[in-house]
Amino acid sequence: MTGSPEESGLFPASPQGDLDAVDGTDFDAWARVWAELGVVCASRETYEELIRHYCEPHRAYHTLQHLKECLQVRRFVNAACQATAEIDLALWFHDAIYDPLRSDNELRSAQWLDDVARDSGLGDETRRRLYDLIMVTRHDGAPKSADEAVLVDTDLAILGASFERFEEYDQQIRHEYQFVPLPVYRQKRRQVLEGFQARGRIYTTAAYFDAFEQQAHANLARAIERLD
Repeated sequence: MTGSPEESGLFPASPQGDLDAVDGTDFDAWARVWAELGVVCASRETYEELIRHYCEPHRAYHTLQHLKECLQVRRFVNAACQATAEIDLALWFHDAIYDPLRSDNELRSAQWLDDVARDSGLGDETRRRLYDLIMVTRHDGAPKSADEAVLVDTDLAILGASFERFEEYDQQIRHEYQFVPLPVYRQKRRQVLEGFQARGRIYTTAAYFDAFEQQAHANLARAIERLD
């Protein structure tokens, strides 16, 4: 990938109400992933249930917008990996379950994918990798494979979005945590942002580092300054 996030056309700021399951998150895109894996496509009912989860009213950031952005970024950056179809399927499910009041969202999302993958005929080793791909999005440890690194970098690519999209993302996160008193939220949010800013590098893979690292640090610095 060359150029800035603005030049690439990734991460446009878009009202959630303008989004629907098209352009990367429609049923045809869903079916292609399963075809690439060489197994029976999971049912339209499963697809529609997954889409309903991403459209839940308590979500503001972890929505179809985020899913679509992740799938687009993964294809556009095209970082070196072993199994793009496995990464893409994990992306479809990585925020399938999202409740800001719970700490087991990734676990429940991984379990849902495992059930669907088993029913579609994926083998034990593939399902184990898919499970690990989702669990690594807890961002509490280093990725253990090239595919995990690509998935984590894709999930964090929003940090390197355009200033406009990053500000929208920041507001969306606040909306999801609107039940938290503002002084407490500002303190906790600052800790999260400073944690990313303090990293030697945010992105593990060279392709994502080149594409997003500089912009991510600029976005984080501005966001932290606003919290002062």
